[in-house]
Order: sequence, then C-alpha cells, then structure tokens
Amino acid sequence: MLPLVIAMTICTWYETELDALTFSLGGAVFCIGVLLRVWATMHVRYRLRVRKKLTTTGPYTYTRNPIYIANTLLLVGICAMSEVLWLCPLVLVYSAVVYTFVVRYEEAHLAAKYGAPYLDYARRVPRWVPFRKAALRLASVDTRAFLRPSIKSELHVSLLLVLPLFKELFHSL
Repeated sequence: MLPLVIAMTICTWYETELDALTFSLGGAVFCIGVLLRVWATMHVRYRLRVRKKLTTTGPYTYTRNPIYIANTLLLVGICAMSEVLWLCPLVLVYSAVVYTFVVRYEEAHLAAKYGAPYLDYARRVPRWVPFRKAALRLASVDTRAFLRPSIKSELHVSLLLVLPLFKELFHSL
C-alpha cells in the first residue's frame, strides 16, 4: 500500500481544495476500513499468535475477504484526504487487480489446507460483494477477549494518515 499512498500524497494535479469535504469524507471511509480490519482480525486472529483455523464468523459470514475490502477502503480514504479525488477510481481498479491475484493464490492454498469445509464455505459466501444475505448462520463466538489485541495489532494502519496530513500541513505553510 505504501507506494500508492506516497504517490497520492505527492500528487498535486487537480487537487480538490475543499478540505472540509475531503478530510471528513476521506476520514470517514478510512475509519470504516480500520473498523472492518479490527472486526476481521478479532475473528481470523491473524497476527494474534493464536492457532489458525478456518474462519467463518464475523465479517467472514458476509464475504471471504473483509481485510482486502478494508484495505481498499483505507486507500480510498487516504486518496480523498490527499485531495486527489479523481484518483479514487484508479485506486479502486488498482486494488481490484492486485487483490484478484492475491485472492486466487490464497483460495488455492486454503482449499488445499482445509479441503471440503473450505470449498463448501467458498460456495456459500461471496468472494467480494457482501450485499446478499449472509450465507452462514451467525455463530455465537465470544470475541471480546480478542478486541484489545486486535486493536493493538491494527494500530500501524494509523501511520498511513501521516502522509496526507503532512501534505496538507506543507501546503498550508
């Protein structure tokens, strides 16, 4: 993500100089991305040093790739905060292309690792668009114990805000 964030921050072509709009809209989209990442981390427990298992709860009930959706929201939010709104569609295309390749690789790995349970899950839960009704029953999984470690493991995402904030500060001087 970092090279794309740096490019958005450096770019000054056709900036939208409506700070209230770009920062509030971009900040809201960014925050939704962070919240989705935390929610997904609470269930998948990635980076929490917990034994891995096939995750089908939380946001994984609605889509197989909530973290990649969250990453895309982070990038779009930063793009808006960088005041280059015209780049947002390109960010979406970039994310779609990159994550399509990543997901195809990961799906093959998960199918080999988990076999029939993963293939059944993949058949019932959409890869990307979580618009249809949840394909799985929501399991009552107590994830409260993972909230604090999940937030802590996602704190690094806030560093992505440094560059658009620096850009805005630099331009206002």
